[in-house]
Amino acid sequence: MSSLIKSPKAIQKMRIAGRLAAQVLEMIAPHVKPGITTQALNDLCHNYIVEHQKAIPACLNYHGFPKSICTSVNHQVCHGIPSDRVLQSGDIINIDLTILKEGYHGDTSQMFIVGQGSILAKRLIKVTQACLYRAIRLVKPGVQLGTIGSVIQEYAESEGFSVVRDYCGHGIGEALHEEPSVLHFGRPNTGLTLQAGMIFTIEPMLNAGKAAVKCLADGWTVVTRDHSLSAQWEHTLLITEEGVDVLTQRKNEII
Repeated sequence: MSSLIKSPKAIQKMRIAGRLAAQVLEMIAPHVKPGITTQALNDLCHNYIVEHQKAIPACLNYHGFPKSICTSVNHQVCHGIPSDRVLQSGDIINIDLTILKEGYHGDTSQMFIVGQGSILAKRLIKVTQACLYRAIRLVKPGVQLGTIGSVIQEYAESEGFSVVRDYCGHGIGEALHEEPSVLHFGRPNTGLTLQAGMIFTIEPMLNAGKAAVKCLADGWTVVTRDHSLSAQWEHTLLITEEGVDVLTQRKNEII
């Protein structure tokens, strides 16, 4: 258990990495519009991270991932690879990125609607974000991870959406993926009990159709098996004595 608790020095560095990750999403938001390619979004983020933030885009070459951010469009659930794909009005896209600064990571993702989105797309994105926020509001010492997962699952399913079970949140620090695994479904009052000093991500992925997903031949891009729309939001969270600090919270974002 002690290995899950971050030192004050580590926490301070995680605050910096988290803030930088949030700033990248703030920077890229105005560029997510019809006509831009996902590769162009990748290049903008890469250059901002490297040149302006003097940081490292942690996704690049992570277990062989070829780009600096993940861009998952429409029925792509996660780990979409930026390419020459041109975004069209009505598309939805998740931009997922991780900053490495002074040896520590900050991990976050955000959904965007390109141009005019459908009613279904808007509702899926809104409910997925609400799942994340409902989970965040529960986080404090003494709460068990199963309770967090159950709240996400219950709300998502009550709105007619399914929760992806193949991928989860995770501990984060000097490594991008650490213990514990943070499931987005589960039973109340089960699993690891949270303690102050823990840092992990919550990143629910909801599908408009069934929960089943598959990985494409590129070895990275995960899609819904029924080609239904998928959405994801992610924040990196620090458990404090009083509750929670959202290390990747964006300016003007109200949780």
